[in-house]
Amino acid sequence: MLIVADENIPLLESFFTDIGEIRRVAGRHMTADDVRDADVLLVRSVTPVGPELLEGSRVRFVGTATIGTDHVDVGWLKEQGIGFSAAPGCNANSVVEYVLSVLSLHAERCGLADGNELSVGIVGVGNVGGCLAGRLQRLGFKVRLCDPPRAEAEGPEGPEFTSLEEALKCDVISLHTPLTREGSHPTYHMLDESRLSLLGSNQLLINSGRGEVIDNQALKARLSQANAPSVALDVWENEPGIDPELVGSVWLATPHIAGYSLEGKVRGTEMIYQALSHYLGLPVRKKAGQYLPEPPLSKLTFTATADEQKALRTALRVCYDPRTDDVKLRLAMRGSADERAEAFDALRRDYPVRRECSSLKVQLKGAGRSMQDSFKAVGFKLKI
Repeated sequence: MLIVADENIPLLESFFTDIGEIRRVAGRHMTADDVRDADVLLVRSVTPVGPELLEGSRVRFVGTATIGTDHVDVGWLKEQGIGFSAAPGCNANSVVEYVLSVLSLHAERCGLADGNELSVGIVGVGNVGGCLAGRLQRLGFKVRLCDPPRAEAEGPEGPEFTSLEEALKCDVISLHTPLTREGSHPTYHMLDESRLSLLGSNQLLINSGRGEVIDNQALKARLSQANAPSVALDVWENEPGIDPELVGSVWLATPHIAGYSLEGKVRGTEMIYQALSHYLGLPVRKKAGQYLPEPPLSKLTFTATADEQKALRTALRVCYDPRTDDVKLRLAMRGSADERAEAFDALRRDYPVRRECSSLKVQLKGAGRSMQDSFKAVGFKLKI
């Protein structure tokens, strides 16, 4: 059995060698010739999967090690009898920690002693948005949830949902919707010129979902006007050929890596391994935890004199500080359009190992219940 896989999927050999021969291919440049003789195709979000890629091939199973599926023609796969699996929720925790780190930087920038003084509107309350909402609520933030499809489907039995217009009134708006172009609630260019005009200089807009949910040209125009909001973008229209002027206009710019923790990537690989094993009728023998290495930093200690909020911010940024990725992306925006696109992809392909908060054991000497609860809410392992 031949397995053709995106070269950026981690631990391919560890999980799949027992199932078949593995051929690694650059995901963004994958062609029909690359997969013609494959039995299994494993991709990430940069590879469009549909008839143009697979027609005439012998592929019988497709797995994407990502939470999103808008790059896959799922209906066509079903019509062809091709098995399919995604990895919903695999990197939800990684994206949540990205947002928490951005929030901590924003709160500090605003001179707030407690970041939870901010209200947060979460647009899209699926695996990522739901996880973020729970984390922020435990940390004491005022959270508003916006998810029209869920609101319609769940009615009064579901959570309390608000309209998009109400969510856009929050101090912080964080976008976590899928990309949809049809139906009663399409998300393509959901934040257009009209809605972006509603945001002011006292607000922060974060997009770590899908780049096309925001009209990037309208956003660039809005950022050149008076009373513009602060913006943190991890996802962009036209990746990898993103707009360098927009990069220069936003407060924080990162190269589509919010979900790039090692744990998140390995969970994605594990989930499609499990799905392929079930599809082939094979036993599931391997787990992600077997392959996670010891983190470079395993323990952090705070004494009884530590300020709770400062300690929490320090611990968060020890695990991940988005400013490092921001600097790298801005430097990558030099050169020609082709050079910039290549540099964007290189930042993702060669992304350094980033570990989640759960990999760090935090010792709190003499800490009160409030501090312990805050560190637990973020996801740290505690040693009291």
